[in-house]
Amino acid sequence: MDGSLEMPRTAATITQADVARTIRAAKQAGAVEVEIRPDGTMIVHLVEKPRNAPDKPALAWPEGLVI
Repeated sequence: MDGSLEMPRTAATITQADVARTIRAAKQAGAVEVEIRPDGTMIVHLVEKPRNAPDKPALAWPEGLVI
């Protein structure tokens, strides 16, 4: 160590297993796209949006939905 202070690593927001599970479930549902954001939010697009459609916030998952 050269005298500098090192910060400990923080826990990952999402894990590789989380991503794999989401992609697998999305494929089974026939999704056209899976979006994974830096904050850990995973959005599954089941239909393609038209090119001229305005961006809308993602809908919340229904209560009781388990993946």
